[in-house]
Amino acid sequence: MEEKSNSIWKAGLTYGAILGLLMIIYTILLYVMDQSFNKALGYVTFLFIIVMVFYGAKSYRDNNLNGYISYGKALGISMIIVLVAAIINAVYFYIHITIVDGEYLNKLIIAAEEELLNKGMSDDQIEMAVAMQKKMMRPALMSVLGILSIGFWGFIFSLITSIFVKKEGDSFQEAMEDVKE
Repeated sequence: MEEKSNSIWKAGLTYGAILGLLMIIYTILLYVMDQSFNKALGYVTFLFIIVMVFYGAKSYRDNNLNGYISYGKALGISMIIVLVAAIINAVYFYIHITIVDGEYLNKLIIAAEEELLNKGMSDDQIEMAVAMQKKMMRPALMSVLGILSIGFWGFIFSLITSIFVKKEGDSFQEAMEDVKE
């Protein structure tokens, strides 16, 4: 049992690190192409999460559990992957907005003002909204909110992908293997 427990963490850390690195590379790519605030391209990150969570859980099922996994275990490995990736991404995001692109927060405020202008809001409403937004724009707070956001969406995607990864085995056979150990 201990070996299986370690292997779930090993697989989760491995696939979580891969997902985290993919997200970092994508963030850098968007930054280089000056598309950091393109919402449509930002949703590609969701695709990365879905694919890596599915692939990581399926790989764990096939390589460590003889091709069988319960829904709960699939959800567990998926969440380990998501949380590891979220933490790696948050650390890089903090570095990105404090060192790599020191003007990120100012660019974010400008982009928000433009979006509010396009929605037809008055100058007073925009000023009030930007003032509230500035209070939340602390690199550490934004990194923590990033972890929570990725964790939330990762949980939603994990709930769904675990349905497809789940593969119940013969419970009698599994019980007999436990007895042999």
